[in-house]
Amino acid sequence: MSAAGFDATGASLLEIIAHLDGALAGDAPEAWLIALDPDATAGAFPGEPIAGGRHRPLRVWVELADRLGLRLRGPRPAGPGRLAIGFARRTTAPAPAVVDDDPRERYGAASAFARLDKREEPGFVLDLAEALERARLPPRPRVLELGVNTGDAIALLLALHPGLAPQVVGVDHSASALAVARARFADRDVALHAADLADLPTLPVGRFDLVLAIGVLQSPGVDDRALLRHVVQERLTPTGAVILGVPNCRYRDGELAHGARMRNFRQPELGLVIKDVAFYRKYLQQHDREVFVTGHHDLFVTGVARASRDLR
Repeated sequence: MSAAGFDATGASLLEIIAHLDGALAGDAPEAWLIALDPDATAGAFPGEPIAGGRHRPLRVWVELADRLGLRLRGPRPAGPGRLAIGFARRTTAPAPAVVDDDPRERYGAASAFARLDKREEPGFVLDLAEALERARLPPRPRVLELGVNTGDAIALLLALHPGLAPQVVGVDHSASALAVARARFADRDVALHAADLADLPTLPVGRFDLVLAIGVLQSPGVDDRALLRHVVQERLTPTGAVILGVPNCRYRDGELAHGARMRNFRQPELGLVIKDVAFYRKYLQQHDREVFVTGHHDLFVTGVARASRDLR
Protein backbone atom coordinates (compact mmCIF):
# COMPACT_ATOMS: atom_id res chain seq x y z
CA MET A 1 0.00 0.00 0.00
CA SER A 2 1.16 3.53 -0.79
CA ALA A 3 2.27 5.55 2.20
CA ALA A 4 -0.44 8.12 1.43
CA GLY A 5 -2.64 7.05 -1.45
CA PHE A 6 -4.80 9.38 -3.53
CA ASP A 7 -6.47 12.02 -1.35
CA ALA A 8 -10.14 11.55 -2.17
CA THR A 9 -11.52 13.36 0.86
CA GLY A 10 -12.70 16.30 -1.22
CA ALA A 11 -12.74 14.74 -4.70
CA SER A 12 -15.84 14.24 -6.83
CA LEU A 13 -16.88 10.73 -7.79
CA LEU A 14 -15.87 11.37 -11.41
CA GLU A 15 -12.38 12.38 -10.24
CA ILE A 16 -12.15 9.21 -8.14
CA ILE A 17 -13.20 7.00 -11.06
CA ALA A 18 -10.71 8.73 -13.35
CA HIS A 19 -7.94 8.19 -10.79
CA LEU A 20 -8.72 4.48 -10.43
CA ASP A 21 -8.91 4.03 -14.20
CA GLY A 22 -5.51 5.68 -14.60
CA ALA A 23 -3.87 3.99 -11.63
CA LEU A 24 -4.94 0.52 -12.80
CA ALA A 25 -4.48 1.10 -16.52
CA GLY A 26 -1.01 -0.47 -16.52
CA ASP A 27 0.31 -3.39 -14.53
CA ALA A 28 -0.43 -1.98 -11.08
CA PRO A 29 -2.31 -4.68 -9.11
CA GLU A 30 -4.09 -2.22 -6.80
CA ALA A 31 -4.74 1.43 -6.01
CA TRP A 32 -5.42 3.08 -2.68
CA LEU A 33 -7.18 6.29 -1.73
CA ILE A 34 -7.83 8.24 1.44
CA ALA A 35 -11.43 9.03 2.39
CA LEU A 36 -13.25 10.51 5.35
CA ASP A 37 -14.45 8.09 8.00
CA PRO A 38 -18.22 7.93 7.33
CA ASP A 39 -19.04 7.10 10.95
CA ALA A 40 -18.29 10.68 11.90
CA THR A 41 -20.79 12.15 9.43
CA ALA A 42 -23.56 9.54 9.25
CA GLY A 43 -26.78 10.93 7.84
CA ALA A 44 -25.18 13.08 5.17
CA PHE A 45 -25.78 12.24 1.51
CA PRO A 46 -23.08 10.62 -0.65
CA GLY A 47 -20.69 13.31 -1.83
CA GLU A 48 -22.26 15.99 0.35
CA PRO A 49 -19.65 18.62 1.34
CA ILE A 50 -18.91 18.63 5.05
CA ALA A 51 -16.07 19.89 7.21
CA GLY A 52 -12.88 18.36 5.85
CA GLY A 53 -14.18 17.03 2.54
CA ARG A 54 -17.11 14.99 1.25
CA HIS A 55 -19.14 12.35 3.06
CA ARG A 56 -19.31 8.91 1.48
CA PRO A 57 -20.78 5.85 3.24
CA LEU A 58 -19.06 2.49 2.90
CA ARG A 59 -21.86 1.41 0.55
CA VAL A 60 -20.49 3.81 -2.09
CA TRP A 61 -17.04 2.18 -2.03
CA VAL A 62 -18.54 -1.32 -2.13
CA GLU A 63 -20.72 -0.42 -5.12
CA LEU A 64 -17.89 1.38 -6.90
CA ALA A 65 -15.60 -1.65 -6.60
CA ASP A 66 -18.37 -3.93 -7.86
CA ARG A 67 -19.24 -1.76 -10.85
CA LEU A 68 -15.60 -1.37 -11.85
CA GLY A 69 -14.97 -5.10 -11.51
CA LEU A 70 -12.50 -4.65 -8.67
CA ARG A 71 -11.96 -6.23 -5.26
CA LEU A 72 -12.43 -3.86 -2.33
CA ARG A 73 -9.61 -3.86 0.22
CA GLY A 74 -9.61 -2.28 3.64
CA PRO A 75 -10.86 0.04 4.91
CA ARG A 76 -8.04 0.75 7.34
CA PRO A 77 -7.38 3.66 9.69
CA ALA A 78 -5.31 6.37 8.01
CA GLY A 79 -5.14 9.04 10.66
CA PRO A 80 -7.81 10.92 12.66
CA GLY A 81 -11.12 10.81 10.80
CA ARG A 82 -9.55 9.16 7.75
CA LEU A 83 -9.72 5.71 6.14
CA ALA A 84 -7.51 4.08 3.55
CA ILE A 85 -9.56 2.18 0.99
CA GLY A 86 -7.99 -0.10 -1.63
CA PHE A 87 -9.16 -1.36 -5.02
CA ALA A 88 -7.45 -4.43 -6.45
CA ARG A 89 -7.78 -6.31 -9.70
CA ARG A 90 -9.83 -9.48 -9.69
CA THR A 91 -8.55 -12.57 -11.42
CA THR A 92 -10.72 -14.54 -13.81
CA ALA A 93 -12.35 -17.46 -12.00
CA PRO A 94 -11.75 -20.87 -13.57
CA ALA A 95 -14.64 -22.53 -15.36
CA PRO A 96 -16.38 -25.26 -13.38
CA ALA A 97 -14.69 -28.60 -13.88
CA VAL A 98 -16.29 -31.19 -16.13
CA VAL A 99 -16.05 -34.62 -14.53
CA ASP A 100 -15.09 -37.44 -16.91
CA ASP A 101 -15.90 -35.14 -19.85
CA ASP A 102 -19.58 -35.52 -18.97
CA PRO A 103 -21.46 -32.23 -19.51
CA ARG A 104 -24.06 -33.42 -17.01
CA GLU A 105 -21.40 -33.01 -14.32
CA ARG A 106 -20.51 -29.43 -15.18
CA TYR A 107 -22.10 -28.40 -11.89
CA GLY A 108 -21.53 -31.66 -10.08
CA ALA A 109 -19.99 -32.41 -6.69
CA ALA A 110 -16.42 -32.16 -8.03
CA SER A 111 -16.90 -28.85 -9.87
CA ALA A 112 -15.97 -25.33 -8.81
CA PHE A 113 -19.71 -24.69 -8.50
CA ALA A 114 -19.84 -27.10 -5.55
CA ARG A 115 -17.75 -24.66 -3.52
CA LEU A 116 -20.56 -22.10 -3.60
CA ASP A 117 -23.12 -21.89 -0.83
CA LYS A 118 -25.88 -19.47 -1.79
CA ARG A 119 -27.11 -19.58 1.80
CA GLU A 120 -24.14 -17.32 2.62
CA GLU A 121 -25.24 -14.62 0.14
CA PRO A 122 -27.39 -12.06 2.03
CA GLY A 123 -29.50 -11.08 -0.95
CA PHE A 124 -30.26 -14.66 -1.90
CA VAL A 125 -31.28 -15.59 1.65
CA LEU A 126 -33.42 -12.50 2.30
CA ASP A 127 -35.13 -12.45 -1.10
CA LEU A 128 -35.86 -16.18 -1.18
CA ALA A 129 -37.15 -16.02 2.40
CA GLU A 130 -39.56 -13.27 1.37
CA ALA A 131 -40.68 -15.22 -1.70
CA LEU A 132 -41.34 -18.29 0.45
CA GLU A 133 -43.43 -16.19 2.84
CA ARG A 134 -45.56 -15.07 -0.10
CA ALA A 135 -46.10 -18.69 -1.13
CA ARG A 136 -48.05 -19.31 2.11
CA LEU A 137 -47.40 -23.03 2.19
CA PRO A 138 -49.66 -25.49 4.05
CA PRO A 139 -48.17 -27.46 6.99
CA ARG A 140 -47.32 -30.50 4.84
CA PRO A 141 -46.64 -29.07 1.39
CA ARG A 142 -45.52 -30.99 -1.68
CA VAL A 143 -42.48 -29.18 -3.08
CA LEU A 144 -40.79 -29.70 -6.44
CA GLU A 145 -37.36 -28.25 -7.13
CA LEU A 146 -36.03 -28.22 -10.68
CA GLY A 147 -32.24 -28.24 -10.77
CA VAL A 148 -32.01 -29.26 -7.12
CA ASN A 149 -28.23 -29.93 -7.30
CA THR A 150 -27.03 -30.64 -3.72
CA GLY A 151 -30.13 -29.11 -2.14
CA ASP A 152 -29.14 -25.69 -0.81
CA ALA A 153 -32.55 -24.15 -1.55
CA ILE A 154 -34.36 -27.03 0.14
CA ALA A 155 -32.05 -26.75 3.15
CA LEU A 156 -32.85 -23.05 3.34
CA LEU A 157 -36.58 -23.75 3.18
CA LEU A 158 -36.30 -26.24 6.05
CA ALA A 159 -34.22 -23.82 8.13
CA LEU A 160 -36.58 -20.89 7.55
CA HIS A 161 -39.71 -22.94 8.25
CA PRO A 162 -38.79 -25.64 10.77
CA GLY A 163 -42.47 -26.31 11.48
CA LEU A 164 -43.12 -27.52 7.95
CA ALA A 165 -43.03 -31.21 7.07
CA PRO A 166 -42.65 -31.02 3.29
CA GLN A 167 -42.65 -33.87 0.85
CA VAL A 168 -39.89 -32.86 -1.56
CA VAL A 169 -39.22 -34.02 -5.09
CA GLY A 170 -36.02 -32.89 -6.79
CA VAL A 171 -34.87 -33.21 -10.39
CA ASP A 172 -31.30 -32.76 -11.63
CA HIS A 173 -29.06 -34.38 -14.23
CA SER A 174 -25.92 -34.44 -12.06
CA ALA A 175 -25.59 -37.85 -10.42
CA SER A 176 -22.79 -36.67 -8.13
CA ALA A 177 -24.77 -33.67 -6.86
CA LEU A 178 -27.81 -35.84 -6.23
CA ALA A 179 -25.65 -38.27 -4.23
CA VAL A 180 -24.69 -35.41 -1.92
CA ALA A 181 -28.33 -34.34 -1.61
CA ARG A 182 -29.49 -37.88 -0.81
CA ALA A 183 -27.02 -38.13 2.06
CA ARG A 184 -27.93 -34.65 3.23
CA PHE A 185 -31.67 -35.37 3.43
CA ALA A 186 -31.54 -39.05 4.37
CA ASP A 187 -33.92 -38.47 7.29
CA ARG A 188 -36.40 -36.38 5.29
CA ASP A 189 -39.23 -37.17 2.90
CA VAL A 190 -37.15 -36.32 -0.17
CA ALA A 191 -37.25 -38.15 -3.52
CA LEU A 192 -34.59 -37.22 -6.08
CA HIS A 193 -34.68 -38.02 -9.78
CA ALA A 194 -31.68 -38.05 -12.11
CA ALA A 195 -33.16 -36.61 -15.30
CA ASP A 196 -32.99 -33.70 -17.69
CA LEU A 197 -35.57 -30.99 -17.12
CA ALA A 198 -36.94 -31.71 -20.59
CA ASP A 199 -37.97 -35.13 -19.22
CA LEU A 200 -40.18 -33.64 -16.51
CA PRO A 201 -43.42 -34.38 -18.46
CA THR A 202 -42.56 -38.09 -18.36
CA LEU A 203 -41.94 -38.28 -14.61
CA PRO A 204 -44.92 -39.56 -12.57
CA VAL A 205 -44.45 -37.11 -9.71
CA GLY A 206 -47.89 -35.46 -9.52
CA ARG A 207 -48.78 -31.89 -8.57
CA PHE A 208 -47.23 -29.57 -6.00
CA ASP A 209 -47.97 -26.71 -3.62
CA LEU A 210 -44.65 -25.09 -4.56
CA VAL A 211 -42.34 -25.38 -7.54
CA LEU A 212 -38.83 -23.92 -7.30
CA ALA A 213 -36.67 -23.31 -10.36
CA ILE A 214 -33.66 -21.25 -9.29
CA GLY A 215 -30.82 -20.54 -11.69
CA VAL A 216 -31.77 -23.27 -14.19
CA LEU A 217 -34.21 -21.74 -16.69
CA GLN A 218 -31.41 -19.95 -18.56
CA SER A 219 -29.22 -23.07 -18.73
CA PRO A 220 -28.07 -24.29 -22.16
CA GLY A 221 -30.48 -26.78 -23.66
CA VAL A 222 -33.41 -25.77 -21.44
CA ASP A 223 -36.56 -24.51 -23.17
CA ASP A 224 -37.65 -22.19 -20.39
CA ARG A 225 -40.95 -21.26 -22.05
CA ALA A 226 -42.04 -24.86 -22.58
CA LEU A 227 -40.90 -25.82 -19.08
CA LEU A 228 -42.85 -22.98 -17.45
CA ARG A 229 -45.99 -23.86 -19.41
CA HIS A 230 -45.74 -27.48 -18.28
CA VAL A 231 -45.14 -26.51 -14.64
CA VAL A 232 -48.08 -24.13 -14.47
CA GLN A 233 -50.52 -26.34 -16.37
CA GLU A 234 -49.52 -29.80 -15.15
CA ARG A 235 -47.47 -29.56 -11.93
CA LEU A 236 -49.14 -26.94 -9.73
CA THR A 237 -52.15 -27.52 -7.50
CA PRO A 238 -54.94 -24.94 -7.93
CA THR A 239 -53.52 -22.96 -5.00
CA GLY A 240 -49.89 -23.77 -5.76
CA ALA A 241 -47.09 -21.19 -5.98
CA VAL A 242 -44.03 -21.02 -8.21
CA ILE A 243 -40.72 -19.27 -7.52
CA LEU A 244 -38.42 -18.71 -10.49
CA GLY A 245 -34.87 -17.52 -9.79
CA VAL A 246 -33.13 -15.67 -12.62
CA PRO A 247 -29.39 -15.04 -12.12
CA ASN A 248 -28.39 -11.42 -12.55
CA CYS A 249 -24.80 -11.93 -11.44
CA ARG A 250 -21.62 -13.96 -11.85
CA TYR A 251 -18.66 -14.86 -9.67
CA ARG A 252 -15.17 -13.50 -10.27
CA ASP A 253 -12.23 -14.37 -8.05
CA GLY A 254 -14.60 -15.73 -5.42
CA GLU A 255 -16.71 -12.55 -5.27
CA LEU A 256 -20.26 -11.99 -6.45
CA ALA A 257 -20.62 -9.29 -9.11
CA HIS A 258 -23.87 -7.74 -10.27
CA GLY A 259 -25.13 -8.39 -13.79
CA ALA A 260 -23.97 -10.51 -16.68
CA ARG A 261 -20.97 -9.17 -18.57
CA MET A 262 -21.24 -8.75 -22.33
CA ARG A 263 -18.35 -8.35 -24.75
CA ASN A 264 -17.54 -4.69 -25.46
CA PHE A 265 -19.78 -3.56 -22.58
CA ARG A 266 -18.18 -2.20 -19.43
CA GLN A 267 -21.39 -2.45 -17.43
CA PRO A 268 -24.00 -5.26 -17.35
CA GLU A 269 -26.41 -5.55 -20.28
CA LEU A 270 -29.82 -6.46 -18.91
CA GLY A 271 -31.87 -6.88 -22.09
CA LEU A 272 -32.15 -10.68 -21.98
CA VAL A 273 -32.86 -10.76 -18.25
CA ILE A 274 -35.64 -8.19 -18.60
CA LYS A 275 -37.12 -10.07 -21.56
CA ASP A 276 -37.21 -13.37 -19.66
CA VAL A 277 -38.63 -11.85 -16.49
CA ALA A 278 -41.31 -9.99 -18.47
CA PHE A 279 -42.39 -13.23 -20.15
CA TYR A 280 -42.56 -15.16 -16.86
CA ARG A 281 -44.53 -12.38 -15.21
CA LYS A 282 -47.04 -12.04 -18.03
CA TYR A 283 -47.54 -15.79 -18.39
CA LEU A 284 -48.14 -16.30 -14.67
CA GLN A 285 -50.59 -13.40 -14.59
CA GLN A 286 -52.46 -14.92 -17.51
CA HIS A 287 -52.86 -18.07 -15.41
CA ASP A 288 -54.46 -16.25 -12.49
CA ARG A 289 -51.30 -15.75 -10.44
CA GLU A 290 -50.46 -12.63 -8.50
CA VAL A 291 -46.84 -11.97 -9.42
CA PHE A 292 -44.01 -10.32 -7.51
CA VAL A 293 -40.56 -9.57 -8.98
CA THR A 294 -37.90 -8.99 -6.34
CA GLY A 295 -34.16 -9.34 -5.81
CA HIS A 296 -30.87 -7.91 -7.05
CA HIS A 297 -28.12 -10.42 -7.79
CA ASP A 298 -30.81 -13.08 -8.20
CA LEU A 299 -34.21 -11.94 -9.44
CA PHE A 300 -37.12 -13.90 -8.00
CA VAL A 301 -40.38 -14.11 -9.93
CA THR A 302 -42.98 -15.38 -7.47
CA GLY A 303 -46.39 -16.41 -8.74
CA VAL A 304 -49.06 -16.99 -6.08
CA ALA A 305 -52.55 -18.26 -6.91
CA ARG A 306 -55.04 -15.45 -6.31
CA ALA A 307 -57.51 -17.91 -4.84
CA SER A 308 -54.94 -19.11 -2.26
CA ARG A 309 -54.30 -15.56 -1.10
CA ASP A 310 -58.05 -14.90 -0.81
CA LEU A 311 -58.75 -18.07 1.17
CA ARG A 312 -55.83 -18.03 3.63
